[in-house]
Amino acid sequence: MPAIEVILVDHLDRPIGKMEKLEVHEKGLLHRAVTVYVFNSRHEVLLQRRASTKYHCGGLWSNTCCSHPYPQESTRDAAERRLREEMGMNVALTPVFELSYNLPLSNGLTEHEYGHVFFAISDEQPVLNPEEADAWCYRSIAQIQQEMQENPAQFTPWFLHTFPRIPNTLGEFRLTA
Repeated sequence: MPAIEVILVDHLDRPIGKMEKLEVHEKGLLHRAVTVYVFNSRHEVLLQRRASTKYHCGGLWSNTCCSHPYPQESTRDAAERRLREEMGMNVALTPVFELSYNLPLSNGLTEHEYGHVFFAISDEQPVLNPEEADAWCYRSIAQIQQEMQENPAQFTPWFLHTFPRIPNTLGEFRLTA
């Protein structure tokens, strides 16, 4: 399998190069990422539990899907591709906000990402790719907030960092299926 390259960026998300994905995470270099939140018609968030075989954060709950654009791939195309690949869903995505974070992971890797966050509305049932995720569920914003307070270790670091922005942003996003 060929090495997957990601886009290195500066703090304004301007491309400055490309590098193999694992090496980027080992070196903690800033790179472009995509994050997807799918909501159902009851305004619940579709969460996935990352497959235990993932090279980092396996077995932890997270947003619907996330990944990295390939060089020469748009963020929307990457987000739509990964939603299909991870969750088996083909849903229209809306770009909502961007953010940057630098988060250490438990295995010595670092998620230093400039993230593009997308929302979607769908009542479609996911069809999981078992190499990516091994469980899914819908949870209300309040349920997620309570679970994060009671047991934050069950969630990925980037979800813990990103999710607090979701309730306020959701108000600006029209939730209609």
